[in-house]
Amino acid sequence: MEAINEVHVSEPGLVVVDVAAADDETAFAFHTALAARWATTSVERTTRDAGQPGVRLRCYLDLRQPLDASGQAPAH
Repeated sequence: MEAINEVHVSEPGLVVVDVAAADDETAFAFHTALAARWATTSVERTTRDAGQPGVRLRCYLDLRQPLDASGQAPAH
């Protein structure tokens, strides 16, 4: 995976999440669970590291923007 860029964690509440999972389905299910709760970047694919089992996925979360039941950030 690429190095974490300083801008991705430049403020409290910004999080880089690296996921290692057995397969794409599991990695995407975990991302979906995160995205249901917080503002996250979208992900379209996983990566595989040569010689390593499973897949990897990286996404970025903003804990400062929790989502409501409709999947929208509350209006301030």
